[in-house]
Amino acid sequence: MFDLFRSRAKAVRYLLGALLMLVAISMVVTLVPGFGTGGGANEQIVAEIGKDVITTMEVQQTIQMQLRGRSLPPEMAAAFVPQLVDQMITENVVAYQAGRMGLQVSEQDLSKTIQTIFPQLFEGGKFAGKDVYAAYLAQQNMSIEQFENNLKKQLLLNKLRNLIVDGSIVSPADVEREYRRRYEKLKVEYAVLTPDKFRAEVTVSPEEMQSYFGAQGTRFRIPEKRSFQMLVVDEAKVAASFTVPETELRRAYNQEVDRFRVPERVHARHILLKTADVPKDQVPKIQAKAEDLLKQVRAGADFAELATKNSEDPGSAVKGGDLGWIVRGQTVKAFEETAFSLKPNQISNLVTTQYGFHILQVIEKETARLRPFEEVRAELETERKRQSVYERMQTLSDQAHAALVKKPLSAPQIATEMGLQLITLDNAASGDPLPEIGPSQELWDALGGLQKGEVTPVVQVQQTKLAVAAVTNLQPSRQAQLSEVEGQIRNALTQDKLNKLIDQRANELAAKAKSMNGNLKSAAQSAGAEWKTPPEFERTGAVEGMGSAAYLERAFTEQPGAILGPMAIGDKRFVCKVLNVIPADMSGFAAQRATFQQELKQQMARQRNELFEEGLRDKLIEEGKVKIHQDVIKRIVANYTGR
Repeated sequence: MFDLFRSRAKAVRYLLGALLMLVAISMVVTLVPGFGTGGGANEQIVAEIGKDVITTMEVQQTIQMQLRGRSLPPEMAAAFVPQLVDQMITENVVAYQAGRMGLQVSEQDLSKTIQTIFPQLFEGGKFAGKDVYAAYLAQQNMSIEQFENNLKKQLLLNKLRNLIVDGSIVSPADVEREYRRRYEKLKVEYAVLTPDKFRAEVTVSPEEMQSYFGAQGTRFRIPEKRSFQMLVVDEAKVAASFTVPETELRRAYNQEVDRFRVPERVHARHILLKTADVPKDQVPKIQAKAEDLLKQVRAGADFAELATKNSEDPGSAVKGGDLGWIVRGQTVKAFEETAFSLKPNQISNLVTTQYGFHILQVIEKETARLRPFEEVRAELETERKRQSVYERMQTLSDQAHAALVKKPLSAPQIATEMGLQLITLDNAASGDPLPEIGPSQELWDALGGLQKGEVTPVVQVQQTKLAVAAVTNLQPSRQAQLSEVEGQIRNALTQDKLNKLIDQRANELAAKAKSMNGNLKSAAQSAGAEWKTPPEFERTGAVEGMGSAAYLERAFTEQPGAILGPMAIGDKRFVCKVLNVIPADMSGFAAQRATFQQELKQQMARQRNELFEEGLRDKLIEEGKVKIHQDVIKRIVANYTGR
């Protein structure tokens, strides 16, 4: 249960992050270099929706957040921007239309949503105050007004989309048809041809390679290569030189003594049987099971084993019900009162909370106390050492950078004087692994565009290592000679010939099977192909030896005996024969009818929503209510081109 409480906090963080991404309007951002110089106010407006506008700042902010969070590769930014703008415009259009239709967001709706996002502001149902609320939003560079205005817009959008969902009607016949389609099965046999069987038949002559290079040679280039020397500051090496005086540790302990006060706490475990979202008529059954488990525990059964097998708290069940240490205020009231009233090893009666029925056992119990210096000495030393090491690493790396900037070719001397690790790499292409470091895209990004004698900023090349590098030589990208790319050309020609040959043999196999009245097995044997009869499968399943059943979607509509293919799946070619289409087993239909109905309804709603949003947007553009400034969008995209 305690793990459920903790996971709830994590879920809230995820929800907050997603929502803030959607509603973060007019936040302070760092604009990309070169953008926004000159021009008037209209040049900063991406789109106008009614009286509202989407500004370049909003778009830039969203892009920058994506780039900083590495959820968007920099090289994809140019392609991503138009999609992002399109989504922002569509959402604002739908919210605008919702307002025109008279849909409103009440203060109660707004308050309820805010409580969902920030439950920590409403402990015990009491609001923590406007100042705390503002502080939470300030962490995202947002004011209360900005957040609530845009949250209202998002809620309006959801209200209109929900109307579309509610208006989606699925007939009983549609549900049954989908169930039959989903669970009917297919039985097939197939022959498969693999490239390895034909590779020996493919040869490439020197003349073919020369001809290919003459026609395609411009495709082959030797990438730009750099030689550089890198100075590395290693945390482990720096830490080895540090000691923290005893007096400093004691002073830190006395200054921060309150953080070492341990409140009253209990180490507990539990078994939870959930009743939340369970029909009321099922609760007595669940209670009876809980009482039976309680009897088993009191009779000496292994608590951890029973918890693992029966508890419905996924976070603690895998640990035998262990919740770790709990302090007051971390759990719901009934659970807390019981946990703190039990003695070590004592078993509780059934405890009822909004989550369900619990059986508790307290393993250990501690009264409130102050942890003595001797107990926390190592902890303090680690903290102080880590901070000192971090500061020293920053200082060393900055000093190494300054020294290299002055004398870019003196890295070996600097390494000796400062006690740093020296790594040398000659004629390396971007992305090559670094000796003793491994892959480091951060360093290659820093090296990008640097000329001989130029120095990178300080970058983190591993979790515990900082580095700075000086370029000692640069070989520009150039056209490749035939001798340098012979292997690539031979492979390309071989693969092309092999693909054509295997396609030819697969077509011959399919024709032969048809000429033999569908005897695919005999046709496969004569063609040197492998023949298989995989187990029957559903549309959403997989075909043994082939992959997703989606490859054989068409086969579900064919008659037994039909020959399909050849089909190219990866580097293999398949010829398939339909043996039988097996109707769905309808015995489970009644139990799944409601689920299928809901799925179809959601699918229909998505389709209707897409059509509605596209039509609405076109209509409002025609009416002049929506204006999109493509020239501004193009300028934004241009700032990310070539990154």
